[in-house]
Amino acid sequence: MEQNVKNSPVKVADSLIVGGGIAGLEAALNLANTGHQAVIIEKDLSIGGRMIHLSKVFPTLDCSACITTPKVSEASRHPGIIIHVNTEVKSATFDAKGYWHVHVETAPRFVNESKCTGCQDCERVCPVVVKDEYQYNLVGRKAAYIPFSIASPRIAAIDIENCILCGACEKACIPGAIDFSQETVHTEWIVKSVIIASGFKLFDPDQIERYGGGTYKNVVTAMQMERQLVPTRPFNTVLRPGDGKIPDKIAYVLCAGSRDVTVGNPICSQICCMYSIKQAQLILGALPMADVTVYYLHIRSFGKGFDEFYQQAKKMDVSFIKGKIGTISELENGDLVLRYEDIASGKIKEAKHDMVVLSVGILANRDMEQVAGFEGLEMDPFHYLKQRQEMSNPFKTNLPGIFMAGTSSGPMDIPDSILSAGAVSAMVTKYNKGFVESIINSLTISSWNE
Repeated sequence: MEQNVKNSPVKVADSLIVGGGIAGLEAALNLANTGHQAVIIEKDLSIGGRMIHLSKVFPTLDCSACITTPKVSEASRHPGIIIHVNTEVKSATFDAKGYWHVHVETAPRFVNESKCTGCQDCERVCPVVVKDEYQYNLVGRKAAYIPFSIASPRIAAIDIENCILCGACEKACIPGAIDFSQETVHTEWIVKSVIIASGFKLFDPDQIERYGGGTYKNVVTAMQMERQLVPTRPFNTVLRPGDGKIPDKIAYVLCAGSRDVTVGNPICSQICCMYSIKQAQLILGALPMADVTVYYLHIRSFGKGFDEFYQQAKKMDVSFIKGKIGTISELENGDLVLRYEDIASGKIKEAKHDMVVLSVGILANRDMEQVAGFEGLEMDPFHYLKQRQEMSNPFKTNLPGIFMAGTSSGPMDIPDSILSAGAVSAMVTKYNKGFVESIINSLTISSWNE
C-alpha cells in the first residue's frame, strides 16, 4: 500500500534519546527529573525494550515487568518527556552553534491514537493471522493488533503488509479509530545532546546449521523459552513447539553464537550463562519432574550474587556438563540427540533430549551506522560504539554531544545498563547547561506541549 508523507514543524528539546528500552527510559527520567526536556525515539510500537518481555531477572528472580512497567508508566506521563514510537532516526547534522538537527520518521500505524481505546475489537474480527514477533513466532497474531498486553501506548496498529483491506476492523471499531489515510510523518528535532541507547540484536542461530535452529521444531532460542516462562506466556505451561508435549528432558547449549570466530562473534555476551541458569531454575518450578542439563564451556558467574545463584541451581539438581556440542540431530518422534565432547573424560558422547534451548549471544545494534550524519561515529572491532576514554569517561563518543548508554557500548546485564544510563544522564545534564530555548528565530518552533 502506497504511503503518503507529511512534514511537521521543527521542534526543540534538550536531549534526544535513541531507544526506549530500560537504559533509554532511565536516562530520560533522570534528565526530566532535573528539569531537562527529553524526547525518546523508539522504533517499536511500544517502549520498554526487551526487558519488558522477560520473566524474571537474575540473580534475585525479581519480576522483570514489575521493574520495567513503573518506569514505562512514569515516562509516559512525565511532562518533561515526549515519546515517539514507531519512529526511526533518518539523518542528523551538527551546526556551527553546537546543536544537533535530528530528522526522524514516524511510520503510520493506521489507527488514530487519540481515538483508540485499546478494546481489541478490531483484533477479534480481523481474519488475517500472521506470526507474532512479540511471542517470538511461537503463536500467531492478527493483522490488526495490540502488540502485547502491557504495551505502552496500548494502541492498536494495522500490519499493512499483511492486511487484505477487508474493512472488518473499520466496521467493528465503535470510536472510528481506524484510519487508512495516515501518512508518514517527518519531524526535525533540534537538541544539544543525543544519547544512543539503541540496545542489541540477538544472534540468529540459523547461522549454525549443525544445531538445527530454524529446522528442528523442538530446538528453540532462549527468548522463545523465556516467553514460555512469563505470566503473559502463549501457552498454559512449558511446551515443546513441535507437538505440544510437556518436555521431560531439556538441554541448554551455551555460547550459541558467542565466543565463536566462525560466526563472527568472538567475544563473550556476558549474560547467557546467567539467563540460562535462571531459566533452568524457573523450568524446575514449572515442571518439577523435568531434567534440565546445561552444556557449557565455562560458567562465567562474575557478578554480585551470581556464583551463589549458580550453586543454587546445582542444589536444585540442574545438571552441568562441561562439553562442546558438535551436532544436534532429530529423531522421527521429534526428540533430539546431542553429540558432544565431554571435556572431563575426553570422550565423544551422545545424549537424547525432548527439547533443546540455544542460549544465543547478543550482537551490536548497527542501526546507527546507517544514519546519515552519524557516519563519523567510531565503532570498536565488534561494531559497538567505541568508548573514547574507557576508564575515565566510558559514555562519551568521538562526536560532540553524542553519548552512549546500555548495550550500545558492549554486552552488559540489566543492572549495568541502568547504572550506565544514570551515569550518562548526569554527564549530559552538565553538558546541556546553558541550553537556550529559542535557537533560530527564522524557524517555526513548536511549543514543548504541542
